[in-house]
Amino acid sequence: MSQLEVTILGQSYVLACPEGGERDLLQAVAAVDSEMSAIRDAGKVKARERIAVLAALNLAYQLADAPSKSRGNTASTPNTQDLERLIRRIDAALSDDGRLI
Repeated sequence: MSQLEVTILGQSYVLACPEGGERDLLQAVAAVDSEMSAIRDAGKVKARERIAVLAALNLAYQLADAPSKSRGNTASTPNTQDLERLIRRIDAALSDDGRLI
């Protein structure tokens, strides 16, 4: 098992990585960093924890939606209003006490 030092949203992390998995891990880091940066740059969310939760949800949704897209089914593709409504609901839930758990 090797270790890689990576940067996500300007913060350095040392991650364990199985031998031969470096490329995949770096691609995952790039996806997370890109998603978090996009949320931060949109200016609607400031707290790093909220950005991380929203990024995780966005990436999980993309992964869950990938099988339907590969079958050519676009009927389940969310529209912008649906995604914005989901973001507002998550933000409201997190704003109640500022804790993730």
